[in-house]
Amino acid sequence: MIELLAPAKINLFLSILGRREDGYHELVTRMQKIDLCDHLNISTRRSPGIHLSCSDKTLASGKNNLVVIAAEKFLKAAGLIFEYGLDIHLEKRIPVAAGLGGGSSDAGAVLKGLNTLFNTPLSAEQLVEIATTIGADVPFFTVDYPSAIASGIGERLSAAPDIEGFWIILVNPGIPVSTRAIFENYTLTTVPKNSKVPSFQKRRLTDFSVGQMHNDLEPVAILSQPVIETIKLSLLENGAVAAMMSGSGPTVFGLFPTEQYTEPEINTLVDRFTMVYGRRVYAARPFAGA
Repeated sequence: MIELLAPAKINLFLSILGRREDGYHELVTRMQKIDLCDHLNISTRRSPGIHLSCSDKTLASGKNNLVVIAAEKFLKAAGLIFEYGLDIHLEKRIPVAAGLGGGSSDAGAVLKGLNTLFNTPLSAEQLVEIATTIGADVPFFTVDYPSAIASGIGERLSAAPDIEGFWIILVNPGIPVSTRAIFENYTLTTVPKNSKVPSFQKRRLTDFSVGQMHNDLEPVAILSQPVIETIKLSLLENGAVAAMMSGSGPTVFGLFPTEQYTEPEINTLVDRFTMVYGRRVYAARPFAGA
């Protein structure tokens, strides 16, 4: 048996460069893993089949779940599909459809975990290849980088330094936001791209600052769900040095300098936001690894 942590992520920068013929969007994004994590337990057995149980009963646990898809693809690629079966339990802590990469992280953790459990039959490159066929964010969760610059559809990755010196408060309003709809409603404008993206790519990664934070999808999401902007402004009013929607939303995160805020003060802020937005409010730090 193996026990795994599947960390959430936040996007510190996300720019859409264009739409490909296959329907995916070319993008450049900086992602940071954080210590809000799902937990997975995987056991093997000598009879074929993959069984998934989940603490969140609203999630499908059948063949369409990314965890099952990842496990099946791994067993096939490793030539083990007819030799082994798996029992997987997923303890969900990352909110679903929140822009935090929970499902992608679960899939990535399964790929990495199974590779360890079966004594590394696949290379790191093979894991990324499999991950790319599952979803755009999954490759990031199969590599050991705590932070990375991703381009293409998310499969081209280069390591980036962790963000340091911040508490991260995440507020998820618990409203449905369709990733597909957000991307479809996004109108690509070429003028900002000609100036914004190249300058971002030319900067050294160590030069990252909160002033560089930007998400092309945020204005689109705010049009359909104005509460996203309300949360962003509230985080800033309560002391965040920067606040932004992560991914395609609807979760908004705020960065609070550790040199200015103690942990009890952060917990007080979490309680304040919880009174307004319910239980989907979290305090986090950059992910230090399993």
